[in-house]
Amino acid sequence: MKKILLFSLFSCFLFADKISIITVPSMHCPLCTTAVKKAIKSVDGVKSASVKLNTKEATIVHDDNLDVAKILEAIKTTSYEGKLISTQNK
Repeated sequence: MKKILLFSLFSCFLFADKISIITVPSMHCPLCTTAVKKAIKSVDGVKSASVKLNTKEATIVHDDNLDVAKILEAIKTTSYEGKLISTQNK
């Protein structure tokens, strides 16, 4: 029982996730959000993404070791610029 508890505590740190919020101010239509979301989700290590037109922000849950610069580069492939607002532990 102690081994299971110890493993579960250790795995929380081993598989820790982060949440990053990125603003994409030039998005202006639902197709923009779809393109940005698809680009973000194509990055290895991204677990989920939500892109909202009304706030012009993307909220991304990703692996702790993923460099957010890779997400920003993926957004650039859609002809939009993203800017990191914050990153925090999940």
